[in-house]
Formats: sequence, structure tokens, C-alpha cells
Amino acid sequence: MNMEARVGVVNSATHGGVVDSGHRKFLQPQQHKPPPAALTQIGTAQQLLAGGIAGAFSKTCTAPLARLTILFQVQGMHTDVSLLTKASIWHEASRIVNEEGFRAFWKGNMVTIVHRLPYSSVNFYAYEHYKRFLHSVVGNSQQGSASSDLFVHFVGGGLAGITAASATYPLDLVRTRLAATRNAVYYRGIFHALHTICKEEGFFGLYKGLGATLLGVGPSIAISFSVYESLRSFWQSQRPNDSAVMVSLACGSLSGIASSTATFPIDLVRRRMQLEGAGGRARVYNTGLFGTFGHIIRTEGLWGLYRGILPEYYKVVPGVGIVFMTYETLKMLLS
Repeated sequence: MNMEARVGVVNSATHGGVVDSGHRKFLQPQQHKPPPAALTQIGTAQQLLAGGIAGAFSKTCTAPLARLTILFQVQGMHTDVSLLTKASIWHEASRIVNEEGFRAFWKGNMVTIVHRLPYSSVNFYAYEHYKRFLHSVVGNSQQGSASSDLFVHFVGGGLAGITAASATYPLDLVRTRLAATRNAVYYRGIFHALHTICKEEGFFGLYKGLGATLLGVGPSIAISFSVYESLRSFWQSQRPNDSAVMVSLACGSLSGIASSTATFPIDLVRRRMQLEGAGGRARVYNTGLFGTFGHIIRTEGLWGLYRGILPEYYKVVPGVGIVFMTYETLKMLLS
């Protein structure tokens, strides 16, 4: 699942940076080939800056595919399902260019960029706080063991992701609403959207769909991390002389695809709940998170939970590569 609110996890204390969970793994230097100290010893501020810029740049490059994903995800919400044609990326992309203009591919991307630094910052400091707390819970005798480190990674990373997603969630909701808007202009920018939502839907209108977001944090971490580690271990056992960078990029891409496939239905439900009542429209789903799942399956079939999965797949590999190259370049410039 490639949510905007997908949990971010910090890298190890010595070589860390703040990035999305799907990118964290391959930004960690391989332990058997440590890079020069001058290139890795950067401070917290530089880590946050490098991670934030790398994430924002990657999302900007893949924004057209991200917007196509959102547009497909919300199809059928206010449209008769029987009238929907088979999703075509080329057809929808052509419609955007003809009706909205080429720049419309980046609708809502400014919110994504604004979202990156506070999300990364909250996640970084929350993870450090949870890590210290969990180490105190585990006890000194267990620190350093593989099981202890795994426990701290999953639980600390999950709690940090929940904290960061909750703290910056209104920006994620605004991004979805701006990206899902077609020809009509209802929200004139970030601040107008925040003000309008609070005025028309109340303060808690900014948190529609938060439950689905938080529900996806744990599975996203578990699937992405376990698939990545399994693939990397197998690859290195079969081809130990292959480039560590290429192995990390390939395994990171495949783990991202696996995570997206497994958690995409949660992301789709989250997007639809974020759009509930937008622009004065009537509510569609009134039965909560699991009732929304049931409603979509009854009216659109099981495939309805996977509308937009293809552009989501297409952005995984370039997104991984762009983050990796940008982050490593910034580390060298800032060190």
C-alpha cells in the first residue's frame, strides 16, 4: 500500500534518514560495505532535510501516476457502477490533458510537498522516543538481540507511523480532495480547503478516513519489511557478488509491489471516506469502515477494491530509484 500516510521509519542511528517505509530499507548502507565516515555522519537536521527533499522530489516526479490512482479509486462513488467503463490509464490521462490541461496531473502535489517535512519530523522524533521507551521495557539484558531489535523496529516504527499520520492527517485529506477534483474548482488551495472543510463539516471533518489509515500501518510495515528481508537474503545467498545497491533497489521495488497489492483495498476505502460529504455532496457510506468494505464489494464486486492498482504499480520502481539517488546525493552534499 502506497499511502501518503504510509508509516515512515527512521534508519539506524548511525546511518539514518527519514523516509517512507517502502524506501527506508535500501537507504541503509549495507553493513559489509560501510561507506566513508565523512559521507554518513550527518546530523538530525540534515537527515530530516535530505529525507524530506528526497521524498518530496520522488512524489513530484510520480505525481501524475498518483493522481490517476486516486481518480480511479473514487470511481463509482457518485456514479452508477453500470455506467463505468473499464479503467484505462491512457484514456483517463488523455481526458485530463484535454479537459483540465497538462498541469492538472500535479493537482494536490503542493500539499504533498508541504506534508513531507512535518511528517518526517514528527515520525523521526516519535520513533526515537518510542525506541527509548521500548528498550526500557525490554530491559538491558535483551538489548542488542535480534528478537529485541525486531520488536523495537516493528512496534516503535508502527507507533511512530501512527503518531505522524495522525498529526499531519488534515494535509493528507486536503491532498486527496484537491487531486480528486476534476473540472469544477471547489477548493482554492490548501488554506481555503482547510477553512472550508472546518466550516462545512466541522473540525473532525479533517479526520475522515483516519481509522482506515491507521489500520493500514501495521500490515504495511510487516509485509514490506518481511518481503524485503526474505528477498534480499535469498538473492545474496544465490548471487553474493551482485551490487548491493542493485539488490536493494530490486528487493525494495518488489516489496513495495507486494505491500501495495495486500493493502490497496484499505487505501481505496480510506480515499473514499476522505471524500465523504466533500463539496456539499450527500454521504455515500454510513456504516463505518467495515460497512464501507461491504458496500463496495456488493455494488462493484471484489475488483472494485482494486480500482487504480495499475498506476500504483507503475510508480513503485521509479519512486524507489528517485528517492535512493536523491537521498544519497543530498547526504554527500550535506556531510
